[in-house]
Amino acid sequence: MDRLPRRIAHLDMDAFYASVEGLRYPQLRDVPLVIGGRQVHWREPVPDDLPRERIPLSAFARLRDYRGRGVITTANYAARQHGVGSAMGLMKAARLCPDGILLPVDFDAYRAASRAFKAVILRHAPVMEDRGIDEVYIDFTHAPDGQRDGGRVLAERLQRAIRAATGLSCSIGVAPNKLLAKIASDLDKPGGITLLDEADVPTRLWPLPCRKIHGIGPRTDERLQAMGLRTIGELAACPRETLIERFGASHGAWLHEAAWGRDERPLVTASEPVSLSRETTFERDLHAVHDRAELGRLFTRLCEQVAADLQRKGYVGRTIGIKLRYEDFRVVTRDQTVPTHTADAAVIRRTAGLCLKRVDLTRRIRLLGVRVGNLARPDGAAPAAAPRPRIPDLFDALD
Repeated sequence: MDRLPRRIAHLDMDAFYASVEGLRYPQLRDVPLVIGGRQVHWREPVPDDLPRERIPLSAFARLRDYRGRGVITTANYAARQHGVGSAMGLMKAARLCPDGILLPVDFDAYRAASRAFKAVILRHAPVMEDRGIDEVYIDFTHAPDGQRDGGRVLAERLQRAIRAATGLSCSIGVAPNKLLAKIASDLDKPGGITLLDEADVPTRLWPLPCRKIHGIGPRTDERLQAMGLRTIGELAACPRETLIERFGASHGAWLHEAAWGRDERPLVTASEPVSLSRETTFERDLHAVHDRAELGRLFTRLCEQVAADLQRKGYVGRTIGIKLRYEDFRVVTRDQTVPTHTADAAVIRRTAGLCLKRVDLTRRIRLLGVRVGNLARPDGAAPAAAPRPRIPDLFDALD
């Protein structure tokens, strides 16, 4: 029996967070919409019993009204036409698109939608690698109709099924490997299906900028451009030995293989997290003395959130740490390992507080995070959520 050609799909939800909000607020679907920040701000009073779809556009917060240092989590396609995009500061976005609607991030809603679309995928193609809240890799090779028309038949079926179940759209790239599938899914957004094969690499891959390869970030791209390598084709033409000399044996060899569209990575269908963490960026820089009460409250909430995440996902951890970003953007981390694994908020809070005593708290703080690593499953089963203990409200690390 002939061996079936490998067919890997990368499925990426289109403007996922904004699309979920578009389902909840249909009146926002065709207007510039930005997701960012943490609180709802209405421009005019909105009755608690008023259905979401009946809230008038005039009531929604506008980017022009925003004051702070938050960043955009995502933006819908109408907002992107104004040059607004993910990771951009909200104040900058306000200058580019002042009339854009601003909604806060609602991760509970996005996680629920994520579970829903992934459940649809697994009913049609059971071999799936979860890559995050809005994207997956799928092995089409042996899935029903996964080989028909190069995978297009199954891709179209998935798009229809996801839209029917969730109301959301997605883009799908199908290729012989993960690297090409990831690139393909981004070529015809939104709602596109793109097929790539090895024979397409010279005509469709090589004209693209190097940054289109997932794994080539800004710094690597800057170094490549300094070598005169701006497109993937120019990277492919660069001798392998030159890349290894400039970037090291492992990274240089990978750059060469990636430029030629080669990737042998398998799908990872089951994995355990290395750690769980929560962090928050403040609207203004906080000082450990002058803003002690506010920092204490936020620090406690982060510890409680991490503990709740551990309990919900069925993990306990031993290594507890903190992350601080100062006003000058310098980041410091500290951690400490406790004798036994735990998911107890009070233990996490106390140990993280000890970590805080080991950093400079005389400077203003921009970001604060709490992390629990060295995870394990207690007795092979998820523990029941314990009652939330009382935790001190003050920034105890200063005592």
